[in-house]
Amino acid sequence: MGYAPFNTQTGVGEPIIGYFNECEHGQFFEYSTQEYLVLAPLAHGGKNMRFPHKIWVGSLGEYRTAKVMKTCAHVIVDETEFGWAVEKWNIKKHRKL
Repeated sequence: MGYAPFNTQTGVGEPIIGYFNECEHGQFFEYSTQEYLVLAPLAHGGKNMRFPHKIWVGSLGEYRTAKVMKTCAHVIVDETEFGWAVEKWNIKKHRKL
């Protein structure tokens, strides 16, 4: 379960722009916009992939950089010697605020 830190909900920080449930484990996550743009290396189909969102994954302000779409989210989970390790999460009950 991932809720954004309290300060993002009160307007002191990045506002929450949506939420969803991850399909495989049913976990609930909130997400907001990233203050800077993260680009994945060219291994993703020969062009850079943009990751404009933060998915809040912990209660202590922990987040993962991601790109949230309608039915899936591409989430950066690790950094390797070849670039970013990206997982595709299937999502449901996606709502934008």
